[in-house]
Amino acid sequence: MPASRATFYYLEEFLAYFSAVKERSELTIREYTYDLQLFFRWYLVYMGRVTADEEFEDIDLSVIDLSDLKAIQLGDFYRFFSWLANERGVGPAGRARKVSALRAFFDYLTNKAKVLDFNPTSELESPKQMRALPQYLEIDEARTLLAMAAADDGPNASRDYGILVIFLTCGIRLSELVGIDLADINGDSLRVIGKGNKERQVYLNHLAREAIEAYLPDRLTPKEEHEDALFISRNRQRISQRAVENVVEKYLVMAGLDPKRYSPHKLRHTAATLMYQYGEADLRSLQQILGHESVATTEIYTHVSSSMLRDTLERHPLNTLSKEELAEDGERLQEDRS
Repeated sequence: MPASRATFYYLEEFLAYFSAVKERSELTIREYTYDLQLFFRWYLVYMGRVTADEEFEDIDLSVIDLSDLKAIQLGDFYRFFSWLANERGVGPAGRARKVSALRAFFDYLTNKAKVLDFNPTSELESPKQMRALPQYLEIDEARTLLAMAAADDGPNASRDYGILVIFLTCGIRLSELVGIDLADINGDSLRVIGKGNKERQVYLNHLAREAIEAYLPDRLTPKEEHEDALFISRNRQRISQRAVENVVEKYLVMAGLDPKRYSPHKLRHTAATLMYQYGEADLRSLQQILGHESVATTEIYTHVSSSMLRDTLERHPLNTLSKEELAEDGERLQEDRS
């Protein structure tokens, strides 16, 4: 069976399946490749099959064969995760991703390739993770951010304003924004290609349509191979994710906001939060807009702000009372009963 020094046959086969059949993104494939290679390099070290002078990243995985895969047990995974936590300082989120990679790989070996009779990851648990509330801009901060971009008259200002508006009104991902083509815009509808190449339609409200219409006359003439792209860089190419991050950082600073605290993804959080708090979007609608596979993922965006909690408690019907008033009522009731 052919194998390269970097990997081995069954891993190559799995990654090809995961890419071509499951249509996972390039990023997911890279992450799973790294996670699985890390596990199997650790496994060879743990089994004492690596010489002392061999660098970890140079460990030859081509020596792994089917007998190794059949020998791996549940306890080996937990020893691996203990090593990750104690030796490499990998947190719960990082370990959880590696659980997903290992589950997917051994599920493939068991149910697709059918080379294993038993899946050793069938009872593999994922580490518990604290679910932190997402960071987002308050509505006044979001308005200030847009105001700074709208007032800017520098190069690419209309493009940059359009980028911020789409982030804050549509809640799309960074990768989805840079992938927008001119043909994806149809009136008040935007075609978005999300994770796993899944397509969805996102409504463009008045502000978003107005921003795009104002940008199009200023759009730089792109190079031929980038002529389909909506957002064009100063190099006349489809704008890159890094360039968009720079745009967001620039206007965060201009708006007096901390660029280390916010990012394009935080603008997505902001859009989702504003839709939920002010647009009265229900969970299912929000799930569809954001392109989440599971509604459970969407629930993190439905947090309520401290101001909403404060207002709710302030509007509590008993909040209009005072101790003095209650004392007078109590005295009156006692007199009536005597």
